Amino acid sequence: MRMSAVAITQFVNAVHRRDVVALWTETFGYDAAHNRPDLVIDMKVAVHDDLFFVALVDNEVVGTIMAGYDGHRGWIYSLAVSPSCRRRGIGSELVAHAERALIGMGCVKINLQILEKNKSVMKFYTKLGYAEEKRISMGKRFEIKQ
Repeated sequence: MRMSAVAITQFVNAVHRRDVVALWTETFGYDAAHNRPDLVIDMKVAVHDDLFFVALVDNEVVGTIMAGYDGHRGWIYSLAVSPSCRRRGIGSELVAHAERALIGMGCVKINLQILEKNKSVMKFYTKLGYAEEKRISMGKRFEIKQ
């Protein structure tokens, strides 16, 4: 069966939220409170940076990507593609779309983080030109206030 064309567009909370929450719940299965899809969406939308995109097939959300930009480096987050639509180039299209948006803002380097154990995702990003960099990723969590 042939899949309809993929359209990548800006995330619209009132239109895409429910489908993105469902996709992220299925794809990521996060159990940490700070990664709850509804909270992540609220926080991203509040930034108003126009760096949250969805991939649509027949007006159905089949993929997402978020990006961030601090004025020097860009970041890619939350790349997700529905399991039924994988291996069709949607993830690559989402990454390219986010890269163009970041470059258009003046970004000179894009970073991303993946879990070390996720070898298939490492291969995916390597094919797109990303390379492992010897860095130590550190983080500090804060209590979420709602």
